[in-house]
Amino acid sequence: MSRLFMAIDDTDDLDSKGTGDIAQEIIDAIHQENLGACSRITRHQLYVHKDIPYTSHNSAMCFEIQADLQAVDPIRKLAERVLSSESSQEADPGLCLYRVSELTDEEAIMRYGLLAKQQIFTKDYAYCLAEQQGIFLKEYGGTGIGVIGALAGVGLRLGGNDGRFKGRVEVEEGIWSVESLIANEEIDCVRMTTGTKLGCKDQVRVSGK
Repeated sequence: MSRLFMAIDDTDDLDSKGTGDIAQEIIDAIHQENLGACSRITRHQLYVHKDIPYTSHNSAMCFEIQADLQAVDPIRKLAERVLSSESSQEADPGLCLYRVSELTDEEAIMRYGLLAKQQIFTKDYAYCLAEQQGIFLKEYGGTGIGVIGALAGVGLRLGGNDGRFKGRVEVEEGIWSVESLIANEEIDCVRMTTGTKLGCKDQVRVSGK
């Protein structure tokens, strides 16, 4: 089995379906065609700056895929079809697909992701880095600057400590024991912001998002 990371960015405009929805459509198509098993989608916030054109919040969407090696190319082609058909004509979509078993410098990709939250990168730089590391990176219309964020999305997801899941787990506001929270199949554990894992009998106040 191969472990893949796929990220997309800049697929929408203010009146079209969002990038997260298009990522979900890719996941649904992968599952329907039995090409692999996909994780939930994470949203990664990138640098907001007056010199960076973006739709609303400048965020990339990323998810993981477990698939057989022979399914990698069909998955890529499927994602390309969905992006080409579902992205807004006013958008500048980019796609990044990374296979973990490739001999690459993951630290370089993770550093790039973190820096993309703080500074401006060019499309040429993103392409150069992707080529150096053997990562598939491609644009699908417009200026194609979505490749900058797509590569950053993979780097940030690889780091394992960035972003928020698309959607939310429905939990009513109130005080809950950790034991009752992890009974929900979508919750694996509860941690402090320091990373400390809480015990089953510990209590958590849930409110807002």
